[in-house]
This record gives sequence, structure tokens and C-alpha cells, in this order.
Amino acid sequence: MNTRLILASLMSCFFVGTSMSQTANPTISFSYYEDDEARTLTEVEMNPGETQTQQAPLDIHLTANVDPEDADGNEWNYTVEWRIYNSDKGENDPVVNRFTEESDYTLTTSGGYGAKLYVTFVSADNDTTEYVSDEFKIVISESKLTCTDALTPNDDAINDKLVIEYQSIVKVSGGIWNRWGKKLHTFTLANLADGWDGRYGGDYVPDGAYILHIDAIGSDGLHYKIRKAISVLKGYREGESSTTGTGGEN
Repeated sequence: MNTRLILASLMSCFFVGTSMSQTANPTISFSYYEDDEARTLTEVEMNPGETQTQQAPLDIHLTANVDPEDADGNEWNYTVEWRIYNSDKGENDPVVNRFTEESDYTLTTSGGYGAKLYVTFVSADNDTTEYVSDEFKIVISESKLTCTDALTPNDDAINDKLVIEYQSIVKVSGGIWNRWGKKLHTFTLANLADGWDGRYGGDYVPDGAYILHIDAIGSDGLHYKIRKAISVLKGYREGESSTTGTGGEN
């Protein structure tokens, strides 16, 4: 092929490629709490090609942000499809499909996930073109659950509450009881990170032993069953050789 034909071919490809301006700017957004004392809420917006590692359950919001207008100002009809899939299986075997521009989905199982947006544009003359986004990648961590054995709610900023450390817990039930079977606190997914401050009805419980029960399911299917006694020691201070009690239990 001579040089003139090659240049003509390249110019033709250039103009065909740039004359179609229909596109999309998809995002995936979610929020999570930082693992700090203040439980800081962080908002995240992902763009195609980005990767995030998070805990389950993770509520994600899919937004297509489709621009159907071409270079001449004509608007094309379009259909959208979101695919969310396991990374090891690929986009042709999706976990879920969504056919709306905005959608919500909750990731509850550990492992790697991919997501892509597909948009098919159709003109008034039935010409078609397709947009396919780069992959969004989200890794859901495996689960864990542990808790301390005692709390010393004396406002010295050391063990002032029962601390529960967890990751990717998707279901939980349980609570704290006194030795006579009275329930003093209930644990849910919403308050698990708060632990327990040693109060019941707004007042601190007396020093002594209490019973902790927690049943939980992790993102990886692990079942946690914690049954143990915990100690409340308001009179204890770090470094002291003895503790001061405040009376028996109610």
C-alpha cells in the first residue's frame, strides 16, 4: 500500500473514532467507618480502573452518568447494564445484573469482585455504538472477631469500655447479662463497634462478673460463638496493686 493510501486510511479511522461523543462516566460510591476512636465516616467514590479493599457488609451505589449526545448535538437512545461478578469467574458469569442507571447492591461475601458498565447507544437511523467501562475492583476481606475480658470504666482512658474488634461480620446477635439472667445490653451490627461502656439504664453497673454471649457470621461463612465471663472493675486503675469495689450486683 502506498503512503497516500495509508495516510487516508489513518485519517478515516481518526474521524470515525472522534465523531462519536456518546459516552459515560460511571462511578461506584460507598461509605465506611474508619477504625479510630471517633469512628470517622469516610465517603469513597471509585472511578473505572480503581481498586478498593473493604469489609462486609459493603453497600455500594452504582451511577452510570451517561452522556447520550453526539458531536452534532443529537441525542441517542441508550440502554445500560451493570455487571457485578466474582473476579475468579469473570464478567460473563455475573453475580448480579442491573439495568438501571443508578442501583444499589450489598457485598456480603469475602473475595474479589469486579464491576463493569455496558451502554448501547442507538441513533434515530438505528446506528449503534457501545461503551464498556474499565473494571472496578473491590476486595472484601475475610472475617475476624475478638473482644476483651474486662473493662474499667473510671474515665482514665484505659479499658474504659469492653472493646470488640471485628472485620467483615455480616450478622450478629447477643448481649451482656448479670448473674441472675437479666439482660443489660444488646449487640447488633449497628452498635457492635461501640462495645459496652458498663452502663445499664444510664448508670454504671456494680463491679463484678457478667456474662457475654455473641453469635456472629463472617463474610467467609465462619460462625463465631463467644460465651465467657467479663469483669467490670470501676475501682481499678492501671499500675495500682489493689482494686476498690463498689458493692454487689443488682
